[in-house]
Amino acid sequence: MSSETTIVAEQCRLQEWAAQIRDCQSRPAGMSVVTWCAHHGITKANYYYRLRRVREACLKTIQGKMPAQQVVPVEPELLQCREQESRTPQSGLDISIKGFSIHVTESTSMPLLAEVLKAVRHAE
Repeated sequence: MSSETTIVAEQCRLQEWAAQIRDCQSRPAGMSVVTWCAHHGITKANYYYRLRRVREACLKTIQGKMPAQQVVPVEPELLQCREQESRTPQSGLDISIKGFSIHVTESTSMPLLAEVLKAVRHAE
């Protein structure tokens, strides 16, 4: 069997497994994975093996499409914080933008926040 045939066979198998996983995840409320597997002629261990393989394939696909992460330079004086502040949780505002989470407190430097928001705005 050629390597191209092997790749096509594996992709078909992964697509079949992905369909099974979607079916299992949309099973009736109250039905366990074990019961669903018994109805579909696979073991629980085999279901989780297939789930892991499909997730790995999805991750490889996603990682191949992601742009390389960029390092955004930040001036050292903008990062100053007191040692005690870094140890104790602070109340403040949590902002989520484009998959980034930013925690802002009253002691957050406005120039730092401006730079971070500018970097996030231009992130893809």
